[in-house]
Amino acid sequence: MSALVLIAIALILFLVAYKTYGTYLAKKFDLDDSRETPAHTFNDGVDYVPAKAPVLLGHHFASIAGAAPIIGPVTAAVFGWVPAFLWIVLGGIFLGAVHDFSSIVASVRHKGKSIGAIIDSTIGDTGKRLFNIFAWLTLVLIIAAFANVVAKTFVKVPEAGTSSLLFIAIAILYGYFVYRNNFPVVLGTIIGVALLIFAIWFGVQYPLVLSFNTWVALMLIYVVIASVVPVWILLQPRDYLNSFLLYAMLGGAVIGLFFYNPKIEFVAFAGFETDLGWMFPVLFVTIACGAISGFHSLVSSGTTSKQLNKESDAKLIGYGGMLIESTLAIIALITAIMLSQGDYAASLADGGPVALFSRGVGSFLETLGFSYNVGVTFTSLVVSAFALTTLDTATRLGRYIFQELFESKDKATGTTKKNIGTNPYFATIITVLAAGSLAVGNWKAIWPIFGSANQLLAAIALLAVSVWLAKIGKKNGFVKYPMYFMFAVTLSALAQLIYKNILGGKFVLSFVAIALFILAIVLAGFARKTLKQVSNNSGVSA
Repeated sequence: MSALVLIAIALILFLVAYKTYGTYLAKKFDLDDSRETPAHTFNDGVDYVPAKAPVLLGHHFASIAGAAPIIGPVTAAVFGWVPAFLWIVLGGIFLGAVHDFSSIVASVRHKGKSIGAIIDSTIGDTGKRLFNIFAWLTLVLIIAAFANVVAKTFVKVPEAGTSSLLFIAIAILYGYFVYRNNFPVVLGTIIGVALLIFAIWFGVQYPLVLSFNTWVALMLIYVVIASVVPVWILLQPRDYLNSFLLYAMLGGAVIGLFFYNPKIEFVAFAGFETDLGWMFPVLFVTIACGAISGFHSLVSSGTTSKQLNKESDAKLIGYGGMLIESTLAIIALITAIMLSQGDYAASLADGGPVALFSRGVGSFLETLGFSYNVGVTFTSLVVSAFALTTLDTATRLGRYIFQELFESKDKATGTTKKNIGTNPYFATIITVLAAGSLAVGNWKAIWPIFGSANQLLAAIALLAVSVWLAKIGKKNGFVKYPMYFMFAVTLSALAQLIYKNILGGKFVLSFVAIALFILAIVLAGFARKTLKQVSNNSGVSA
């Protein structure tokens, strides 16, 4: 069977879903462009800054993409291409895109605050604090993981390190001229993309060779700065310009895939149990980004909602952005399943999922006239650039949530009290120091717990939106039923991890898994109580 059939089916379904289900959700959310968004009402030139839809889509997509939608599908291919393909397509349309879209809208309707603040207003302060602690710890793990991944990539491919440093300088120039000197966006984009291409060439010609620890230190210094400077200086322009690299890689991969016309060599279904574990829940935890990921809710309600220019943009950025990521996940899956089982295992052993993906896309780009080595190098550069984007976004989100965790209201005036915990510099430094200690240590030991924690975030985000919709008198089935499924996946995965870690004598990891399990149950209990009260007051099932 030709892999072209898979990509064609996926693209058609994604386009149809965007036009139909995306429009249906927009009506359910009652999007209204006459209603000012927080980017305008709270415009502070630092965090709350209106951004044009293409620019914000670039930031949002760059932040949620990273390497995760590549690693997950390639790894989960071991279950066979049919279950992986179905989960990416159906999960992306009915769970992931709904999750991202609803997280943006809910945050916009709550002054651009995080999911934790939405839980506070719907479930209560205890629920908010539990969520924020959990979310902050998860972000610390993400920062540690990506700092480690980026540093190792730059050591192995120093060309990527040089280019990425130049990308940062180019973004600052773009932000200065376009956002502060009214330089035309189109012309600025053309020049900016041309400079990115030059940066890639320069990086290949003059690679910067540094040690792993040096790269980790540089990355942590960078994210501290990126977390506290105004978004127009670095975050918006960097993500926007870098998105063109990912679009180029995606477009080149799709077009090259049609010319290459790979055949599916992999088994369609490998069984319910593999070396990774049982298909349920392992498949649904392994393929997170590309189908549904809790980290996306933190991006959607953390940085994206604060930059949304008008409410109708939420459909393109939230629902559309997720479907673009699902397309990337399908391409990643194809690079794995066009190999035989034996070649797949050997390719994974030789560099891991990202290397396998880069070689596959390199083969596709070769049909367009690029040399195989150039295609592989370019793909590796793009993936590392977006891992760095996820790193700086996660740090900014960690800062937001840490500050929210220490916020308290003055009962007399209703204003937020200032304390050291709400200081942006203190919040950033504590977040980065915690992540840095893991980045240079043995953080991989808790990676399986992180996978489950990420999906638990998705379940809790859907839970928060479900309660919010019920409290304002709107039907919430389109988020409530995906929420039920994600809780079932997460709790099953955590139960398996608890059992395995206890048997293996890993009692610290067992304790963490048990804590997460209890957290999920407690939050679900709070939500159930709130929904029951809403139902009793309205006489309608919530």
